[in-house]
Amino acid sequence: MTLKQRYDGILAYFAQAMPIAQTELHYDTPFHLLLAVILSAQCTDKRVNIITPALFAAYPDAEALAAATPEQVFEYVKSVSYPNQKSKKLVEAARMIVDEFGGEIPSDMDNLLKLPGVGRKTANVMLSVVFGQPAMPVDTHVYRVSERIGLTTDSPSPLHTEKELTSHIPPQQLGIAHHWLILHGRYVCKARRPDCLDCGIRPYCRHYQTGLKSQAKAKK
Repeated sequence: MTLKQRYDGILAYFAQAMPIAQTELHYDTPFHLLLAVILSAQCTDKRVNIITPALFAAYPDAEALAAATPEQVFEYVKSVSYPNQKSKKLVEAARMIVDEFGGEIPSDMDNLLKLPGVGRKTANVMLSVVFGQPAMPVDTHVYRVSERIGLTTDSPSPLHTEKELTSHIPPQQLGIAHHWLILHGRYVCKARRPDCLDCGIRPYCRHYQTGLKSQAKAKK
C-alpha cells in the first residue's frame, strides 16, 4: 500500500463515518475558546468543560479578565492541571490582547504565538476553528494516532507531524481532519488499548496490518 492510498482510504472513511466533527470544548466566543484551549493543555476536555461556565460568566471578555489578578482566576481553574501557571497565563494573555490587539484575538500565527500560554497547537486551533484557515493543530492524540496508523513514520516532533499531515491532506479538509484524528484517538485508537476490532480504518492502518503479518509469521 502506498502512502497516498493510506491517506485516501483513511480520509474517505472518516468523511463518511464522521461528516460532522468539531471540538468537544464548550465555548461561546473566540476569546472563551482561547481560554479553554489554554486550560486543556495536559488536561481533559471534560474537566475543562466543568470549570469554564463559571470562568466565562466571571470574565465575559478580554477586558474583564485583563482587570483580574491571577489569584482571582485561580479560584475558577484550581481543579485543572497546573492551575497556578495557567491562571497567570490567562491574565497575561488577556492583557496583551487588550493592550496590543485592541481586545480582538489576532488572526495570524506570528501574533497568536506572542500571547502568553499559546503554543503552536493552540494557535492552529484558533486559526482553524475561529478563522477557518487551513491549519493542523497537533496534540497528543493527533501525534500518536498519525504515527500508529501510518500517516507519519518516526516523526521526531509535533511540528514534523504537522508538516507531514498538511502536505498530504487537502487544505479544505485540514480543519475537520484534525477533529477526526483527535476523536479517533480519544474513543477508538486509544493510547493503551486501541479497539482495532471495532475500527473502520483497519484496511489502511499500518499498526493493524503489521499485527496481522506478525500473527501470520507466528503461525508458520
